[in-house]
Amino acid sequence: MTETQTFSIASIPGDGIGGEVVAAGLRVLDTVAKLSGGAVDFDVTEFPWSSEYYLENGHYIPEGGLDQLQKHDAIYFGAVGSSDVADHTSLWGLRLAITQPFDQWANIRPVTFLPGVESPLRKADDTDLDWIVVRENSEGEYAGMGGRNLSGRGPGNEVALQTSLHTEKGCERIIRFAFDLARTRTTKKVSCVTKSNAQQFGMVLWDEVFARVAKDYPEVETESVLVDAMSAKFILHPEDLSVVVASNLHADILSDLGSALAGSLGLAASANLNPERRFPSMFEPVHGSAPDIAGQGVSNPIGAISSASLMLDQFGLTAEAEEVRQAVSNVTEAGILPRDLGGDSTTVEVTEAIVTQLEAIHAQSTPFPNPTAVS
Repeated sequence: MTETQTFSIASIPGDGIGGEVVAAGLRVLDTVAKLSGGAVDFDVTEFPWSSEYYLENGHYIPEGGLDQLQKHDAIYFGAVGSSDVADHTSLWGLRLAITQPFDQWANIRPVTFLPGVESPLRKADDTDLDWIVVRENSEGEYAGMGGRNLSGRGPGNEVALQTSLHTEKGCERIIRFAFDLARTRTTKKVSCVTKSNAQQFGMVLWDEVFARVAKDYPEVETESVLVDAMSAKFILHPEDLSVVVASNLHADILSDLGSALAGSLGLAASANLNPERRFPSMFEPVHGSAPDIAGQGVSNPIGAISSASLMLDQFGLTAEAEEVRQAVSNVTEAGILPRDLGGDSTTVEVTEAIVTQLEAIHAQSTPFPNPTAVS
């Protein structure tokens, strides 16, 4: 009899469409478990932390909440953001309150051009485009250092300082992560993004570390590009990209641009990784809470489902992760698209179509392997 390997997942649906897309992702994971023939199971515990929870209790994460999360193998996150709570309060109260203490320092955001999805890029019509944005996820512009002072001087005299933190250790570990990732790809190239002509301390340190680390990877092609020039390159020469590594803020902005070029932010998946596995990693779509469409059943579940595939990769279930990605690709190619991609399919309809494709793909695949964790 096959011994079941159980993975424990902490689910945090959060706000807006978060609950809808997380439910879609869990539906797909349930299918993966069913198709495993008992080899794999996912034990999901839901945490009700949201802006509504914050307004009722005065905090997003209760005392001891991080200790509860740490017991799980991974965290599956929906979205945070509400018109009733300031954006910086919700972001720092929930998402960053997890990624920072859990040292989830590597954020990967694939830019995937799916068949059947119209891109605003003309090149996408006849060019294979596929790159990954690697985001430094623990310091940089999101370090939270600074403050507001001198308000006592009266209106118009307050001063706000926001300090960007770049450490040599932080730069090196994310840059090495990017190079190691590039080694696994067909096009072995890393594009380094900074603004070192204007930010002469932190960004120059980043550039210097990049140049030093690059010497350890002679087989990987490199380039260093200023962030404004890289924004243009995303549009004009995206075929030159493979792995793009950048600071917290720059990579956040560039990855959103990449997803928009692929067709919609609703497609964007991400993984907040603690590569040393001292803490659980967190997987989330990057589209936000989208309160304007919450509850209508029209949200795009692909970003969340693709994030679940990244979770499967982290669990060592790489074949199953690839089956999920292929199922998504088959569904979009068939024209089963949610509203943000120009279609009229509901969240549930897209999800069930992906499940149906997943079952069909798996029926033609090899037997479910014995899963082993990978770093």
